[in-house]
Amino acid sequence: MREIRYVSEKDRKFWYSLDKHLPEDGFTEKTERHMGYVLSENGVPKGILRYNLFWDSIPFCTMLFIEHSVQKTGCGRELALYWERDMKAKGHGMVMVSTQVDEEAQHFYRKLGYKDAGGLVIDIPGYSQPMEMFMVKKI
Repeated sequence: MREIRYVSEKDRKFWYSLDKHLPEDGFTEKTERHMGYVLSENGVPKGILRYNLFWDSIPFCTMLFIEHSVQKTGCGRELALYWERDMKAKGHGMVMVSTQVDEEAQHFYRKLGYKDAGGLVIDIPGYSQPMEMFMVKKI
């Protein structure tokens, strides 16, 4: 049985086993503002999703990660759709995601109805990466 719920302090260790980018004070913000979710299967945490507000108004998923052992089983889809429903219930009309162009996630998001909305190229030494593509979806 799968369960999705807001992240809480008890999830800190699991969260950081998957998310190597969120600063410690960011975790506190996600728990206090309900801007992160944990997906569990049979009571065992298996995935996370966190978001921010782009332009202070558009929900923007900044990370969705599912443990490798349960990838391709529908967990990611279920977590993304749960987040979308929650955002709609909170009055939002669209959501955003991003992924690097060399990652497979773009195909996952397109299957969920996301459309390409542009990209960002960063070529500054020490910060360079493949183009970050942005995708949007009306909810």
